[in-house]
Amino acid sequence: MLELAILGFLAEGHLLGHELRRRVSQLTGYTRPVSDGSLYPAINRLAKAGLLERRADPAAGAARYVLSLTEAGRTELLGRLRKPADHEITDFTRFFTILAFLSHLPDVAEQHAVLRRRLEFLEEPASFFYDGERPLRAEAVADPYRRGMLLTARAISTAERAWLREVLGEEPPAPFTARTDNDPPRLEEPAS
Repeated sequence: MLELAILGFLAEGHLLGHELRRRVSQLTGYTRPVSDGSLYPAINRLAKAGLLERRADPAAGAARYVLSLTEAGRTELLGRLRKPADHEITDFTRFFTILAFLSHLPDVAEQHAVLRRRLEFLEEPASFFYDGERPLRAEAVADPYRRGMLLTARAISTAERAWLREVLGEEPPAPFTARTDNDPPRLEEPAS
């Protein structure tokens, strides 16, 4: 995701290395800090692959470089945005990196295809904790901290699904209602 963030920010204009580091760090936040030991090797790999260009900037001071995206870099960025790997759809932080640059895709249908993949993932029953193969809902967990994890995840997932449906112009599914013994069987509300 570091390489995607580099390509994405450079698609918005050329940057000095330290400015690129600041932007990437702000995007990834405290959960995945960016060190010089990971950023500069990634920049070097991208430059060696011809995806970005690095040129000295005498106005910025000694050993300062301006980085800019090449056409090959733009093509690579768009390809990564069009077809993110499954783990980039399912991992919250990785998906947010995709989302940060998704508007670079010129075709709204391609943007929506990525969003639909995320929505499909979020609508699958899942949990951090299971009883055999069955995902446990917060209400079934006695440990208050685990219950807190599940309630927080549910709130985030609910908000994200609502936003995705809004952007995609889709109606939300009918709200879950408890069933009585007289009701026909129905699917359980997806665990968040």
